[in-house]
Amino acid sequence: MVRDAEQPLEVLVAGGGVAALETVLALNVLAGEHVRVRLLTAAPEFVSRPLRIGEPFGRGPTQRHSLKEFAATTGSALIEDQFEWLDGEEKAVHTSGGQRLPYDALVLATGARARPAFRYAITVDDTRIAGLVGSLLSDIERSRIRSLAMVVPTPTAWPLPIYELALMTKRHADAQGCDLRITVITAETAPLAMFGVLAGLAVGKLLTDNGIHVIASAQVGVPDPFTVFIRPGQRALRVDRVVAMPQLFGPPAAGVPSGAVGGFIPVDSHGRVRRLRDVYAAGDATDFPVKHGGIAAQQADVVAASIAASAGAPVNKARFQPGLDAVLLGGERPLHLRAQYSGEHGVHAHVDILEAGAVAPKVNARYLAPYLAAREARRRLDRQRAVRPAAAASVPAVVG
Repeated sequence: MVRDAEQPLEVLVAGGGVAALETVLALNVLAGEHVRVRLLTAAPEFVSRPLRIGEPFGRGPTQRHSLKEFAATTGSALIEDQFEWLDGEEKAVHTSGGQRLPYDALVLATGARARPAFRYAITVDDTRIAGLVGSLLSDIERSRIRSLAMVVPTPTAWPLPIYELALMTKRHADAQGCDLRITVITAETAPLAMFGVLAGLAVGKLLTDNGIHVIASAQVGVPDPFTVFIRPGQRALRVDRVVAMPQLFGPPAAGVPSGAVGGFIPVDSHGRVRRLRDVYAAGDATDFPVKHGGIAAQQADVVAASIAASAGAPVNKARFQPGLDAVLLGGERPLHLRAQYSGEHGVHAHVDILEAGAVAPKVNARYLAPYLAAREARRRLDRQRAVRPAAAASVPAVVG
C-alpha cells in the first residue's frame, strides 16, 4: 500500500525508557503535524534509573512519571502492551497481547537484558537496589561484613553505578564507625576510562581519598561467595561479599536483526536498523557499546531527525556523534564528567567538581531533561499549594 503523502507519517515507538520518551518529544518539536506518534509499552511509568542507587542512602526518592500523563501531554497515543515480534515485510509489529500494529516508521527502544556475570556474586539490579543495599548496610553495621569486592566484569556498557555504590557504602560505614574494606576490581584500564585519562585519574583519586582500593585491567573469576580470582597475576582475594555489575545483552525478538556480539541491534549512523526498511533503533538495545541514558537520548534525537525529514518536515538528517556526560555521586562533592567518545576512551575530556548539594541532572537529554524538570517543578508547586491551606486551617481563630 502506498502512503498518502498528505497524511501524517504513522510512527510507532516501542519502549518506555529514555530513548523512547526522548524520541517522542523530539518528534513533537522536529516533525510536529507531519507525524502521528504511538507509544507501545507495558510499563506504567517512567523511572529515572540513575537516581535509584542513592535512595537507600537517603538521597531522596527516585523520580517517577506516569506514561499515561506523558502521552496525554505530548499528544501521542499510548498502547499498553509489549513488543513481541516484527513483520518487516508487512511493516507491522505484533504484541504479546495479540495486537497487530502497522506503521510507516518504527523505533525500537526496548532496552537491554541484564544477566548476572557471576553465579556467586550479588548482582547490581537497580529495580531491587533498596533491598540489596539495605541488606548490605545492615550486615556492615552488625560487623558481619568487613570486606567487600565490587566488580566491573567488562570494560564497556556503563560501570558508573558501581563507583557510586562503593563511595556511598564506604562513607556510610565510616559515618557509622564501622571497619570496612572495599576493593573495586575492573576490566577497565582505569576507573571510568571511557571518559579519558583525566577522568580516570580524578575518579581514581576520589576512590583512594575515600579509602577504596582499585585494581584495574583485571579479569575476574568468582568461584564461591567469598573468593575473587584476579588475572593477570593469579591472585586470590578473600572477602565477605562480592558485588558485581551485570552483563548486558540485546533483546531477542523474531524479525529483528541481532549482532554477533551480545545480540544487540545493528544500526547505522542515522539510527536505521540494518537490513530493515523504515525501522530505527535507539538506546541500550543497539550495538553501540556504551549503555547510558545520555547516549540513548542522543541516538533518539538522531532517529527523530531522520524520521522528521522523511515525513517532509524542514529538518536535516543528523549523524550520531556520541558525547559522554555524567555526574558521579557518592563523594563529598559530585563530579561532572564530560568527553567526546572515541573507541574505548574519551577525548576532549572535562572534569568539574560541583558544589556540595548541587542538583545536577542525571538524565542528560535535550528534550526529556527539561520536560522532567518542568514536571518536577509543577509537582513541588502543587505540594506547596496543598500545604498552605492545611497550615492556614491549623491556626486557631481569634475571637474578638
